[in-house]
Amino acid sequence: MADPDTPPLADQLCFDLYAASRAVTGAYRPVLQELGLTYPQYLVMLVLWERGTCTVRELADALMLDHGTLTPLLRRMEGNGLVARRRAVGDERFVEVSATAAGDAMRVHATRIHCGMKDVLGLGEAEFVALQETLRLLTSRVTTQA
Repeated sequence: MADPDTPPLADQLCFDLYAASRAVTGAYRPVLQELGLTYPQYLVMLVLWERGTCTVRELADALMLDHGTLTPLLRRMEGNGLVARRRAVGDERFVEVSATAAGDAMRVHATRIHCGMKDVLGLGEAEFVALQETLRLLTSRVTTQA
């Protein structure tokens, strides 16, 4: 029996964010499958294409992932020949990650994927920017409080 004091699922912002995230990630799936990438792997590649070589810590911070989640992901990517991991020359406590030639060759698809997803979302440029700003603000406020 429904409790009148419990807000229904339709009123829960957390569910809307969850459903939207799953829908957007799902929209990426067919495009990324063609490249042999999962969505988290694609995000790693985006950071490496933007920044070049990064430490695992820098990648974790950029992707808002913990080390325990990122390490097995990088291990699989290394096994697939997409990234290389090596100890930092100046400080062996740090592991640096960079795209291999095969991983870097995938960069040519980034603009097509980005533009295709903007089309799938059906948002105009102003709506797209406003949504990004709102999501970034929300993320910042929630992570600041955590």
